[in-house]
Amino acid sequence: MESLKVKDYMTLQAVTFTPEMSLSAALDKVMNSRYLGGPVINEQKEVIGFLSGQDLLDKLIKVSYYCQDSHIVSDCMHPEVISVTSETSIIELAEMMKVGRPKVYPVIDGGKLVGIITRRDVLRAIGKNIEDCFKHPV
Repeated sequence: MESLKVKDYMTLQAVTFTPEMSLSAALDKVMNSRYLGGPVINEQKEVIGFLSGQDLLDKLIKVSYYCQDSHIVSDCMHPEVISVTSETSIIELAEMMKVGRPKVYPVIDGGKLVGIITRRDVLRAIGKNIEDCFKHPV
């Protein structure tokens, strides 16, 4: 199981945001994807923050109430990003995810975003390993 790596289960097409994007545009991206958040990247494709569904919800309530889309992604993103590399083991990531940690991690190699990995992806990897453990030749 230690040989299972993030690169084997990550999603290459991450939903990303830019710091200057309006929150209504960010909401559109979220609603058209299977993810409730994602990394915030600069022009060099470096991850500079993370925007979660919870962050959006907090600010969008005010946007909706006042009918003013005056906030941008950089107003509510988390600048401290917990990330992994494509070579991180699934076991190590599962340990990181156990208690109240993010459900989605950017995968960064060489300073650039290469994908994302979610709890669902980690569970899929573990499930496949369990399935392989109990396969017996007929």
